[in-house]
Formats: sequence, C-alpha cells, structure tokens
Amino acid sequence: MADLLNMTVGALLDRITDQVGENDGVVYPELDLRWSYREFRDRCNQAAKGLMKLGIQKGDHLAIWATNVPEWLITQFATGKMGAVMITVNTNYQASELEYLLRQSDAETLILMEGFRGVSYVEILYKICPELRAAEPGKIQSARLPRLKNVIYLGKEKLPGMFTWEEVMAMGKDVSDEELAERQRSLHPDDVINMQYTSGTTGFPKGVMLTHNNIVNNARNIAECMKLTPNDRMCIPVPFFHCFGCVLGTLACVNTGTTMVPILVFDPLTVLKSVEAERCTALHGVPTMFIAELNHPEFDRFDLSTLRTGIMAGSPCPMEVMKRVMEKMGAAEITIAYGQTESSPVISQTRTNDSIERKVSTVGKALPHVEVKIIDPDTGETLPPGKQGELCTRGYLVMKGYYNMLEATEKAIDSEGWLHTGDLAVMDEEGYFKITGRLKDMIIRGGENIYPREIEEFLYSHPDILDVQVVGVPDEKYGEQVMAFIRLKEGKSMTLEELREYCDGKIARYKIPRYMQVVDQYPMTASGKIQKFRLREMAVKELELGSTKTGSV
Repeated sequence: MADLLNMTVGALLDRITDQVGENDGVVYPELDLRWSYREFRDRCNQAAKGLMKLGIQKGDHLAIWATNVPEWLITQFATGKMGAVMITVNTNYQASELEYLLRQSDAETLILMEGFRGVSYVEILYKICPELRAAEPGKIQSARLPRLKNVIYLGKEKLPGMFTWEEVMAMGKDVSDEELAERQRSLHPDDVINMQYTSGTTGFPKGVMLTHNNIVNNARNIAECMKLTPNDRMCIPVPFFHCFGCVLGTLACVNTGTTMVPILVFDPLTVLKSVEAERCTALHGVPTMFIAELNHPEFDRFDLSTLRTGIMAGSPCPMEVMKRVMEKMGAAEITIAYGQTESSPVISQTRTNDSIERKVSTVGKALPHVEVKIIDPDTGETLPPGKQGELCTRGYLVMKGYYNMLEATEKAIDSEGWLHTGDLAVMDEEGYFKITGRLKDMIIRGGENIYPREIEEFLYSHPDILDVQVVGVPDEKYGEQVMAFIRLKEGKSMTLEELREYCDGKIARYKIPRYMQVVDQYPMTASGKIQKFRLREMAVKELELGSTKTGSV
C-alpha cells in the first residue's frame, strides 16, 4: 500500500508534467483539440495568473457553470495552483437554484458559458443580477448577490458587466511566474480547494468542502484500482461538475499521466466514435450511459477493442449491464466504485483482477487508507460480516464539512470522525460490500422491510426490460406498496399482470410490485442520479394515493 500524498492539486499537475510532459494530456475529438501535458499546464498557469490579476485571493470562492468545455478543465487546475476554492455548478440549474448556490457559497466570481439545452445561462444571470447590465466588469454591486464581483464569460462576444475568458488569460501576462509560484507555495494540502454541491435528490443542496488532500489521494487510489498508467487514454463523458467527472475522471488521469478524452455533453454515438478514434483504454459512465451505448443502433460498427477498464458508478449497477460491458465492449477490467460527494467521493471499489461474480454483485472493498464499518442504525453498534446495517467510513477521504451548515455537518460526521452515509450495506468475510439500499429508500409493507435494489436486480433478468426503478408508494392497509417504473426494450410491451406472473414463485409475494408504470425515461440529476422521490411523487399523483409520506426505519 502506497503512502498517502501530502500535495496540492497544482503540485500534482507539476509533478506529472515533469514526468510525461510531452505525452497527450487533453484531447477533445469534437473540437479537434490536442494538448500535451506541458501545453495544458502552461494554459493552467496562464489562467491562474489571470485570476490573480483580477484580485482573487487564496480561499476566495469561484463558481463555474458550464459543460465539459476545455475552460472548465483549465479552471480546475488553475484554481488548484492559485488557491481559489472552485465551486461546481450543476448544468441543469435554473434561476432560483443558481441564486441559492451563489448566495449560500459566498461566490465572488462566476465563470459561465452562454447556455445549455435551450436554457440561456446569461439571461438567467441578468435576471437574478440586473445590476450586471450597467456594471463595470469586476465592480458588480448586486442586491441579491452581494458577494459577487467578477463574471467571466466563455464566449467570444463582449457582454455588459462581464470579462471574456480571453481577457482574463491576457491579464495573466501582467503576473510573473515567480508570483504564481509564491502563491502556489503558500497553499496547504489541507486547505479547502473544491466545493461540490450535493445533487439535491432530497432537500436543499449542501456545499461539500473538499481539500487538496481529500481529492488528490482519493483520485490516486481510484487510479491504482484501475491500474492506470501514462499509456492509458480515458474517455470522460460524465459531467465535470460532479465528483465522477473531476475526481474519478480528470484527477485520476493527472495522478498517473493518463490522457484525458472528455466529451462535451454525453451522447452515446459521440462516446463510441471517440473511444474508437482515440483508442481509449478506459471509459467512465453511470449505468444509463452504458445502457445507451450498448443499445445504440450503430454499436456493432465500432472497434472498441482497446477498452480495458473504466468505472461504472453513480447509481446501482445492474448485473446484466455490467456483464455486457465486460463482454460486448471488451472492458474486462472495468470496476465499480461506490461512495458519495462527502467522501471525496469513493469509499470502495472493485479491482481489475476481481472475479466477474465480485464485480457484478458487490461494490468492492475499501480503498487503501480508508476505514469502513457497518453499524446498527438504531444502536450504533458495529455489526459483524453478513449483517445488514448503515455503512460508515473514516479517514483522509471524509469532507471538511458542509459550508456554513454546522448542524448538518455534525449530523453527518460523528464525534469520532465517522461519516454516516445513510446507505444500507452488508460486508462479507473478505471485506467486500454489497449496497442493499438507502435508509430512506427502504419500503415497509405490513411490517416487512423491502429493499428496492433487490427487486430491481431480479427484474433486470426479464428479457424485455431495459431498466427498472422500484419505489414505495402509500397504502392504507399495508402502509406502503411496491411500485416498479420500467423502461422496456424497443418494440416490447408489458402489462402489470405479465410482470406479476414473471415474479410469481421467484420472489416473495410481498415483494412483487403492486403497481407498474412503463416510462421512456426517469427524472434525473445532471450527474446521472435517478431521483426516486420524483418517481414517488409521480406515482402518488397518477394513482391518487394521497400522502407521499413513506415508511422509514
């Protein structure tokens, strides 16, 4: 087991550039863009100096609202060098969500692109900050966003109140290399450098404060689990604003000198083309992404023979999908990772040499230097292998806390430093974990505890089912009933009676769905997490079941 690093994000980029500086560092097939690690580092240095020229100090808060564009990647490592705390903004946010994040995070600088999927980010910003239209760039005085001073626009045209990205890069010429080096030396590996806002599947998003040591070491261990080297090339179609993109993706690559091949916005055909064109050896994605790639009509025409590894994570990984990724895509050494933003984010991961059985039935074992225990949610008692309880973790990976939310932080991290995940899990004798559900996702039907994951895994075995999500819905007699939201394969149909007949005799009667709905897609966060609470809301409304309150432990 390698020792933990004690290193900033900026120092990490410098170290790998010194080692493999002429290797491909960043390749965007869609933009015909190709930078060596040295060229990439030079751009990050220039951007860091430009941000310093703007007056941004170590510890100041800088938010970025954009898809996986090159400027996002540069900003990640530029802030890692000059010490601003980078706040990642969900690309699906609307006005009220953006205002909440900018206010709650005390962001002083915002970098944004024009818009995404028909939504104008620029117009949203002008709506919540009308003073911007008449402001001199760098001197914003906003009633609703009193901390906001700088807005940087990722576009060619000059917009009222905003700097352009090119202007900021040009400002970097006024700051010497020694000034940047001095700033970089002043950073401490335990400083907060990144704030990730939780996806908000329940309640208001919370700003998770992550340090250099949190994310550098987590990315290093993730890379080791995949056996990444400078010879690898990783396709990254998951969004950068989520830990999956910027820790499991970009930072894992920079730890090992692996080439980054980002996708601007996920599209299955673009992913397949990019893997073939760049001979990628690694591919990341949430299960729905892999499902879309495997089921694309043109899948068979692509040569994916270079694929070796990658990560499937973000939501439960269906057994059948995992097997197809390993067999049809050829990614025999693909891994599954499990964790949450609060743990930087990965707690456990399968290894490249784990058996297929391990890969399809567990989320691996704890990363190096990470403690994990399973506890009784009621008593807090540590449980032995084979017993289900709440998974807790401790070590370098635990966040510094939620920004300006002391009570929520104390609820998540106990007095002994254990992070309580809220996930139900079972550990086997060899330290491998199986996630069985969420404490709040558990369905209680007539006193019987039902774990949606178990039913979902069973229903994936049906030949006509493409994807399935199971939730609990209110029931006067039993408290709750089981409902399945099903995506069918093309050209297939199914009735509730047919579904129940398939389940009969194979799973306990109380687990068989009482309700079923065929859907084309699921409500999701931009990071690929399915919002089960929205499915419950849909069910309650359509079935006229009354209260949305569901049972809990």
